[in-house]
Amino acid sequence: DTGRSCHSAGAAAGMAGRDTAACERDENNARAALEKEWSQFTLSDKAHCVRLGTLGGSPSYVELLTCLELAKQVKELPAADQMDNGGTVEKSRRAK
Repeated sequence: DTGRSCHSAGAAAGMAGRDTAACERDENNARAALEKEWSQFTLSDKAHCVRLGTLGGSPSYVELLTCLELAKQVKELPAADQMDNGGTVEKSRRAK
């Protein structure tokens, strides 16, 4: 139900062009992207991002898509650049 989250987002937005209609367009575009790309994401990332998306306020397709895309991009980084690397980057910085 994008109406509930977009209504509150539109009321809170002070930016030009970020009204309820713009929010609903973004949500619909994100939903369409999720329908196309859903199979590209891992089960664990889906579960994690869905859990995050339901905390607090109304769930958002935009937030879900962003979370999934970020999780996918992190996995594509070289191992030393990933945050969950056991301190490899930090240890190599101290050694210099």
